[in-house]
Amino acid sequence: MTEQAATTALSVEEFQQTVAAIFREIGRVIVGQDDVVRHVLMCVIAGNHALLEGVPGLGKTTLVRALATALNLKFARIQFTPDLMPADVTGTNIMEEDETGKRTFRFQPGPIFANLVLADEINRATPKTQSALLEAMQEKTVTVANRTYKLEPPFFVLATQNPLEMEGTYPLPEAQLDRFMFKIDVGFPSAQELVSILNRTTGGESEQPQAVADGARIIEMGKLARQVPIATHVSEYVARLIINSHPDQPNAPEMVKKYVRYGASPRGAQALILGAKLNALFSGRFNVSFDDVRSVAHAALRHRILLNFEGQAEGFSTERIIDDMLQKVPEQVR
Repeated sequence: MTEQAATTALSVEEFQQTVAAIFREIGRVIVGQDDVVRHVLMCVIAGNHALLEGVPGLGKTTLVRALATALNLKFARIQFTPDLMPADVTGTNIMEEDETGKRTFRFQPGPIFANLVLADEINRATPKTQSALLEAMQEKTVTVANRTYKLEPPFFVLATQNPLEMEGTYPLPEAQLDRFMFKIDVGFPSAQELVSILNRTTGGESEQPQAVADGARIIEMGKLARQVPIATHVSEYVARLIINSHPDQPNAPEMVKKYVRYGASPRGAQALILGAKLNALFSGRFNVSFDDVRSVAHAALRHRILLNFEGQAEGFSTERIIDDMLQKVPEQVR
């Protein structure tokens, strides 16, 4: 371990041991979905937010609950529905009357005042309610009636959503999507995994995860991740990926120029760097490689690249655009 890694109270070995313990506990209730669990944990350690998308019944909510238990964090679940109001998320001032008849207002905190907030089916709520999360996600504060309240660290929003083509959904605005470090696609389990799920859920009592970490440990893990060095040529590769995701750039791949309306934001570059650093630590390395960047590229960019009308009409996906970028954008420029 380098001297730079030694500046934190946590070692790389302790980091890996904690990650392994968290994976083990989540594995008690979640079958498979290794990449999903890995990417969700990356977002939490980075102190960021994750958006999980998949059809109902794939265990998205169960995964978040298991993670909250394994990390021993204050957990809150908000079920987003079309009639949910912003005050139902942030909290509101309520009037109280004491023994003398004097009336005063007292702030009643909403479910957003937790360490890990599950925003379940976030795209079922109206845009007005969705926007209630913006300040909390970006500033880690909540403002009600011109008074600002700080959220206790650590604070994460793990949101789930159904595919937009399903009924009763409202697309998240780009400004809110960009605040999620990763968008994680939750796929359907294989036949073997489905058999294991059925055995666990239709038999006797199932195993429950145990707490193996806490908020302080997660914060230390995040500090260690940010200390992982990244070479200049790798950072420049990340910058080229982001810049060349925009169709108006002269060096952008032809597929980007033809099918992309808007490219990734600077937050996309931050997500790539942090994700790559964490991928390196998960692998037991204290340096970032090009492969680390590529391993998190889809999760970091799939919600930040918007297709134009032609791309949508021809059935292109952002996954295909990202694959083409990873092939066409050079690692180094001579």
